[in-house]
Amino acid sequence: MKAFDIAEGIKVLVYGEPMDTGAVVCRRGNETVAAGAFVVETGPEASRLSLGLGMKDIVYGLGANLGGINKRGRKYESYCTDEPVHSEEKKRLYAAHNFLMVAGDEVMGFFIDFPGLISYDIGCSDKDALIIDVAGTDFAVYEIEGRNEDEVVQRFHSIIGRSYVPPRWGLGYFQSRWGYETSKDVRRVRKSFDDLQIPLEGIYLDLDYMEDFKDFSVSDERFPDMEEMVREFREDGVYIIPIIDAGVKIEKGYDIYEEGIIGDHFVKTEAGKPYVAAVWPGKVHLPDFLRPETRKWWGEKYKVLTDLGIEGFWNDMNEPAIFYDEEELEKAVDAAIASKGANLGVLKYFELKDLFKDMGNRERYYRTFYHQVDGKVVVNEKVHNLYGQNMTVAAGEGLRKILGKRHVLISRASSTGMHRHSGIWTGDNSSWWSHLELNVRMMPSVNMAGFYYVGADTGGFGNSTTWELLTRWLQFSAFTPLLRNHSAIGNDFQEPYIFGEEVTSWNREIIRARYSLIPYIYSEMMKSVIDGSMMFRPLSFLYKDESSRDTEDQLLLGKELMLAPVTRPNASGRTAYLPEEMAEVTLKDGKAAMEVVHAGLRRFEYGLDSLKFYLRKDSILPYCTPAKNTMSLDIGKLHAIAFVDRVAEYELYDDDGESYGYENGESFTTAIKVTRHGQDFSVEVRNDNPKVMEIAVDILGTDGVRARKTITI
Repeated sequence: MKAFDIAEGIKVLVYGEPMDTGAVVCRRGNETVAAGAFVVETGPEASRLSLGLGMKDIVYGLGANLGGINKRGRKYESYCTDEPVHSEEKKRLYAAHNFLMVAGDEVMGFFIDFPGLISYDIGCSDKDALIIDVAGTDFAVYEIEGRNEDEVVQRFHSIIGRSYVPPRWGLGYFQSRWGYETSKDVRRVRKSFDDLQIPLEGIYLDLDYMEDFKDFSVSDERFPDMEEMVREFREDGVYIIPIIDAGVKIEKGYDIYEEGIIGDHFVKTEAGKPYVAAVWPGKVHLPDFLRPETRKWWGEKYKVLTDLGIEGFWNDMNEPAIFYDEEELEKAVDAAIASKGANLGVLKYFELKDLFKDMGNRERYYRTFYHQVDGKVVVNEKVHNLYGQNMTVAAGEGLRKILGKRHVLISRASSTGMHRHSGIWTGDNSSWWSHLELNVRMMPSVNMAGFYYVGADTGGFGNSTTWELLTRWLQFSAFTPLLRNHSAIGNDFQEPYIFGEEVTSWNREIIRARYSLIPYIYSEMMKSVIDGSMMFRPLSFLYKDESSRDTEDQLLLGKELMLAPVTRPNASGRTAYLPEEMAEVTLKDGKAAMEVVHAGLRRFEYGLDSLKFYLRKDSILPYCTPAKNTMSLDIGKLHAIAFVDRVAEYELYDDDGESYGYENGESFTTAIKVTRHGQDFSVEVRNDNPKVMEIAVDILGTDGVRARKTITI
């Protein structure tokens, strides 16, 4: 083991000869003599890291994985896996985010930089121990100290680099479904939103738009007017965002397949032949995204669709998911044929059933194909978590070069390092109340891992949602940067207008409220990206009492808001814990109403026709009049609410919303300050944003005194 200083409070311990995964962007400093926090045992092919846990230590992190905000008492695995039915017994999901933080008397963060399987036993087998099993001997452990949780996270983000930023329109409301089978279906959905005056930013297209599931193709039969539709929609501020999958159909004459063969772009078997897997088109080859030449080739292919006017994409099936390979399919079919006419007992029946049922994503598959990495042949199992990352790096780099401006890009599979190139959705969830709860708990963890443009499939992807679950989920997703309602073919439709007039009116109001909050959400996302702070935080980051430490269904958003979503059915409200006095805010009909609520455990009513949340003391929330999309959003006449004890301040960040100028500090600031003077208040505004002309501030004092001040700029 060798140890190196990185920066103040950060060191790295290097075991063996780890590969460069692309996660860390900083350089190592001088070699130092330092012991690590873990006890490390290294064997011939694997390593174990052990750390004692104090009774009250909280363990945070692991990004988009299962469990609570506090990860104690459970086992986890970091190995990107297509796992749509992520029920309680599962250990792994689509992402591999290997940052975790132990907070007790002291706070320390750890990042395990390793591209293969990592298993975590966090106070499960032994309640007083954190045990990490690394499936290899070449890895690095970054240890990060800090005065508190926020400082540790910021220091971690300083070594992994600044996160991807979407254009402002990426924060709008998006409708999606696997099952919009024709352009007529897509046009019908868009017209329904228009007719019902529900805001709409864009429509995601699943596999339906492709010709025979072939990447970078458009079906002439089902989408004959794709370019015309994209142009028409775009003129009205509505975007089309198509899917791209990792598997390339094996078909003579298909240009992507032919170029992939000629350019040697596909992963290989041990014998050196292109590996054959199977996904949506049937038999496919998988591009070797770990090769720079393949990433460049793949990234340039997005131009086929950007030439149609498309400016956003979602990368899917890039764990990579594999339905079957030829060997497993043949084995299962042979067993079925041999069983024809047989009297199968229970054991033989289950044995036969499992041959088919468990055929997808078998771990054996990932031990049978190989990558070219820096001139070496490496089996996928050893670098598995880099596959989806490098597919998305290819897309991000290609789109930046092609478009020359920001684009929307999200990926299903991810690992740390990919955060610099795209956002993520949290995977193929289900229409379960427990998955709404999981969405809430995931948000701080994915922020810790470096991802800000994040959201879940609102309403749930698998199974059929209910009107109540969709509306309650919208009430939470209204605050997440990515807001996409997505569902699967074979399940009921779940557009916000599906469940009758009354529910439609509620969902319309929630989506309109989201558009009112976009200036604030965009501001908070950008400030987090720039300074490496977290956008969503657990209450326990700020408040150190036992109730805050135990609370996992409420979150802090920015420095101003506390969210307390309803995550149970048939509920007219909920009980929330307020660590301090706050203002309860109801946002409805484009207006925000405030009431003082004292600290403690409080029951509050939360209807289905508005947004309700809490504004912290001496805080200001800016918002605007809702609009049908971001192109129509106007911040010329800005609104704000302030809950004031003595002095409240807020700086609203803004920029052009589409260029990379923010990387060079090109931005605008509208700074609002409200000061209490006895029974009155004064408002000061410092502004360099030419779009802001007027600010109307509604003020609530902690003693209930109210005032309204309007500032003309």
